[in-house]
Amino acid sequence: MTGISTRGSGAVTGTGDRSRPRAALPALCLTQIVSWGIVYYAFPVLDPQITRATHWPAGATTAAFSLGLVASALAGIRVGRILDRRGPRAVMTIGSALGAASLLVVATAPNLPVFFFGWALAGLAMAATFYQPAFAALTRWWAPDHIRSLTIVTLAGGLASTVFAPLTALLADHLSWRHTYVVLAAVLATVTVPAHALALRAPWPEAPAGPAHATTGESRAERSRPFLLLAAAFTLSAFAMYAVVVALVPLLLERGYSTNQAAWALGLGGAGQTLGRTLYAALARRTTVTTRTTILILLGGLTTTAFAAVSSPYALLVAVSITAGMVRGNLTLLQATAVTDRWGTTHYGRLSGLLAAPATTAAALAPIAGAVLAAPLGGYSRVFVLLAITSMTAAFIAAWTTPDAGNRPSSK
Repeated sequence: MTGISTRGSGAVTGTGDRSRPRAALPALCLTQIVSWGIVYYAFPVLDPQITRATHWPAGATTAAFSLGLVASALAGIRVGRILDRRGPRAVMTIGSALGAASLLVVATAPNLPVFFFGWALAGLAMAATFYQPAFAALTRWWAPDHIRSLTIVTLAGGLASTVFAPLTALLADHLSWRHTYVVLAAVLATVTVPAHALALRAPWPEAPAGPAHATTGESRAERSRPFLLLAAAFTLSAFAMYAVVVALVPLLLERGYSTNQAAWALGLGGAGQTLGRTLYAALARRTTVTTRTTILILLGGLTTTAFAAVSSPYALLVAVSITAGMVRGNLTLLQATAVTDRWGTTHYGRLSGLLAAPATTAAALAPIAGAVLAAPLGGYSRVFVLLAITSMTAAFIAAWTTPDAGNRPSSK
């Protein structure tokens, strides 16, 4: 390693900082904002207009969107394996083009089956363009200093709703929902396709050499008890976390707060999410991977408990929302680094895809489940109690996710 700084990826990949495409990080920041903003956050804004214009049931359109999230979870496993072998350029470029095409299908759908098909295609695009492939790219190119780059990208991604929710609403004020999606599809293609094609051209570094078991490390890891327990913990945590986000507004409305107050509480929680991500690197330096996994999921359960127990004053609820957002922001980075911190970077794409699949599926089902449970449980306060118990269970499981000594990354 003579002549190569140990700062950066040289110590791990053997390729040094030269292996890092300088344009990749700013490009991925931009494309995460645009991809999340258009493919994900535009739908909640447009859905009321879609149902009014088409007379399709609101539950059906939401189910189509959830289908896209489930398709993303399932496709992410295969996408992860391709990323490990070939890198992100082709995957993310094709995914961007597919994303634009899927929105055109959605925009021109004459009936619900075609609408569902469009969102299934959008799910494949999500798997190829959202955080998972971006994290895989940055982890391989930037390891062992990848936490900083991952933090920067997630901070940028956190701006997606801030930018595109009002932009989508503005377009929808002047255009039909179909024409709005056509415009957004054009923006998606114009920005993300060339950005991925041009900025991710650097050679894909070879996977770092691991210990003697590295050739079988992937299969050993995904079949190990710590991996299965971690998948269970992330799945339960994701279900509770996303159900809380969607159910917060109806919870506050149920308690007599105005729609505007509920929206502000939710929005300030998003600001807390961005703030929380800036703190993750310091937390990672001071804790072991199992400890911070347990602590963060437990904090998620405690903030959910606070929502269930505290009905006033409004300022206190806002403070709880900001704190919950900070926890969610840290959980995003925790999941991004979970594989690397336990099993190294060699099979990052595949293993992270396996971890993300059940968690993403749970996140897709959480909004529907929250609404369904509210009536039999007697209101959203009791839904939050159930979600808090779910998070506490996840935290207990997380405490047992330390990998066996023989199956840890050599860098640890």
